[in-house]
Amino acid sequence: MAQTATPPPWFVRKDLDGFFGLMIDNLIQLILIVGLCRGLIGLPDSYIFGKILPGAAISILVGNFFYAWQARQLARQSGRDDVTALPYGINTVSLFAFVFFIMLPIVQETKDPVWAWKVGLVACFLNGVIEILGAFVAEAVRRVTPRAALLSALSGIAITFIAMDFTFKIFAQPLVALVPMALIFVAYFSHQKMPLGLPGGMVAIAVGTLLGWSLGTMNAQALTLNWSLSLPAFSGDSLWEALVHPAFLNYFSVILPMGIFNVVGSLQNIESAEAAGDRYKTFPSLMANGIGSVVAALFGSVFPTTIYIGHPGWKRLGARSGYSSLNGIFIGFLCLTGTIQSVLGVIPLEAGIGILLYIGIIIVAQSFQETPKEHAPAVALGLVPALAGWGLMMVETGVRVAGKSLYEVGLGKFSQESVAIHGMISLERGFIFTSMILAAIGVALIERKFARAGMWSVAAALFSALGIIHAYELTAGGITSRFGWMAAPEFFIAYLAVAGIFFLIGYFVERE
Repeated sequence: MAQTATPPPWFVRKDLDGFFGLMIDNLIQLILIVGLCRGLIGLPDSYIFGKILPGAAISILVGNFFYAWQARQLARQSGRDDVTALPYGINTVSLFAFVFFIMLPIVQETKDPVWAWKVGLVACFLNGVIEILGAFVAEAVRRVTPRAALLSALSGIAITFIAMDFTFKIFAQPLVALVPMALIFVAYFSHQKMPLGLPGGMVAIAVGTLLGWSLGTMNAQALTLNWSLSLPAFSGDSLWEALVHPAFLNYFSVILPMGIFNVVGSLQNIESAEAAGDRYKTFPSLMANGIGSVVAALFGSVFPTTIYIGHPGWKRLGARSGYSSLNGIFIGFLCLTGTIQSVLGVIPLEAGIGILLYIGIIIVAQSFQETPKEHAPAVALGLVPALAGWGLMMVETGVRVAGKSLYEVGLGKFSQESVAIHGMISLERGFIFTSMILAAIGVALIERKFARAGMWSVAAALFSALGIIHAYELTAGGITSRFGWMAAPEFFIAYLAVAGIFFLIGYFVERE
């Protein structure tokens, strides 16, 4: 492997584009944390701004610096100057899962938001432990799984939870958001240089901010500087108090799948980075990810961190390692000083979310471009479970806005309207695993490796039997996964039947 004696630069101009995009993404997570913990959980500000955010600051700051260092090491070892750091931040899926399925039920039962925070610490801590353990086996999983299977699951998330979500936000505020989006497309699709050589992301955010203020969508009265330095404080005693209490076991059915989900998601993002040209070692990447979540919990954060989706997009922007360090410094500053609302008082989110839409588009494009052309049908098949997950989220949101819940409405009414809601929920449960398995089966069939398709079908049967995929319960608190042997017996039987067909066909094909 070629090595270079000249160390790569700590910062290049295009790092600004990557920084603005990743910063907006992280900023959205912080807004969700403050809003949900304050409005839904009823947690006092002293815990939100004095414990959760400072704890998150440590993991985000150290994690971003680690992945920046890792990128610089790879650049030195490979003799290249185009290595992009893995993006890193708070896990959005875990954020919602921990709030709605762990902390909220505890508050509803005990009326004690502080106890909910303590159990949340355990959830975050164990999530990190699962990620650390996963680091020891993830490379083996990566070797036996087709690239199409790993990338298609990411594409499904990108086209739904990233691209569609941010597209809706853009078209909800067209006067402010469409022009910045167009500038981002001009800069990144057309590779057109901006005036004075300024980064496209910076120009888009500046124009969007100007439009927001000139069109009256920003509130000058809300423009205040709230500053309060809160250094991280060790919360191991609170974590231990909840860890030795049996109450957290009631929520292990949420903690375990989310931990596995994070390991697999990070693994897919590492594969995505390799497809874009940057081959990072799996073990240290996942280990740092898990350690970040453990440290976050020990210092008060209830939200695990993860390797973000989107590396190919940041690479296409021209970002290298500096964007990761900048993001860690800026987000760390916001968390330690409580100045999140002040930033939002100046910059409208609509000014920068076009960058995130671009990232989602690039991820989807990569899944087709960086896999063999004949595997395209398998990639398309792998998109379907994520579409089910996104569709279910839209259904639940619509029902909730109407003042109801799926539990109150009942699934039978959907069937009366020819909406196969049971199938949608079944496909949504563990959809990242289902996506990988379906795409892997598709690849095996395209390559006429019927025995391999049968083995993946057996894996699906076992996952169904354990409740990792397809099994669910509809409760007053929402849809939860059902774990245990024979959690989804109908899928277990169906997948075994499919496996039998594949093995039988393979047997006769070999005899021909």
